[in-house]
Amino acid sequence: MSVSEQVGGVSAPRVPDPVSVLVVEDDAAIRRAVQLSLERYGYQVAVAENGLDGLEAFRAGRHDLLILDVMLPELDGIGLCRRIREESLVPVLMMSARGDALDVVSGLEAGADDYVVKPVDTPVLVARIRTLLRRATFRPAESETTPARGTGPAHPASVSADAGTIPGELVFGDLSVNTLGLEVRRDGRPVPLTPTELRLLLEFAAAPGAVLDRRRLLRDVWDYGWEGDTRVVDLCVLRLRKKIGAERIETVRGFGYKLVRG
Repeated sequence: MSVSEQVGGVSAPRVPDPVSVLVVEDDAAIRRAVQLSLERYGYQVAVAENGLDGLEAFRAGRHDLLILDVMLPELDGIGLCRRIREESLVPVLMMSARGDALDVVSGLEAGADDYVVKPVDTPVLVARIRTLLRRATFRPAESETTPARGTGPAHPASVSADAGTIPGELVFGDLSVNTLGLEVRRDGRPVPLTPTELRLLLEFAAAPGAVLDRRRLLRDVWDYGWEGDTRVVDLCVLRLRKKIGAERIETVRGFGYKLVRG
């Protein structure tokens, strides 16, 4: 260890590894602009110019987040996202040139967590990235899931759901949600959820039987401080239903969704 790394017998603090982002974009100008913009914010950026190269780059390295263009040669962004979802729950942000409804819906159905429309301002792109990364590393505070002594439950889910035998476990019929270990099981089998799907389920589990409107979910799950696209919510609910049971989340027309207790 060098003198600069150790002073007075005390090791220098370890510098956290930079966040690794993989950008898959076929337009060289856009690809370079996104790379330079994110590197200025301290991200470590890898790039690929088509879907097959993107898949190879994803498998070859460890990336904390992926940014995929919808229209890619060799393998389009939708197909690439599906292939990645077969192997990983890494956060995925789709980029669409037009923001067409079909592009957006297809990307979200394929498993993407969010999308942006090109051209996108760097602060907006970075804000979306930070939100996705926060969701991916989300850990509920103990006070949110554990009743304080003598004060009653600190979280609505503590009293609204059946408590399981495991600390922090909430049970809804055949579905169990461990809010401390962040594990979800259905009929005793693990349910693989993306960070966004897990965060959405935790919002429902915190208030089972209560109707949560789309705007609230956009704010609390996607962290939108501005008007967002509620299709993001609808498509994520659809994916979540496929994993935990379609009957578990009920649609309340004109209002939103609620988690069925029993």
